[in-house]
Amino acid sequence: VQLQAYGGGLVQAGGSLRLSCTASGRTFSDYSMGWFRQARGKEREFVAGISWSGDSTYYAISVKGRFTISRDNTKNTVYLQMNSLKPEDTAVYYCAATGPRLRLRVEEYDYWGQGTLVTVSS
Repeated sequence: VQLQAYGGGLVQAGGSLRLSCTASGRTFSDYSMGWFRQARGKEREFVAGISWSGDSTYYAISVKGRFTISRDNTKNTVYLQMNSLKPEDTAVYYCAATGPRLRLRVEEYDYWGQGTLVTVSS
């Protein structure tokens, strides 16, 4: 499956952004999806995940209550709504696809998008 992430940009602290990731090539609803991020000089980390049906979601503690992951299987798209952004949220954000079960680790995801940069200014 091919993934294309977009929606990043520059935003002030306290602001909001919505990232989108569109999939093509295979049946989107076969996959649970995740958003990860990688800040400069740091390892890639899990941000949020959603099951293939959208019934289950999971968030990193650092974003819980501020970010919301959702998906529209009719549009082959997964979203990440980011509110109350902080400078420490600055990173390249990646969407990724795994199997039917929701996973939390980088190595458990098979397909990756190219990343979109989110910069939060203080």
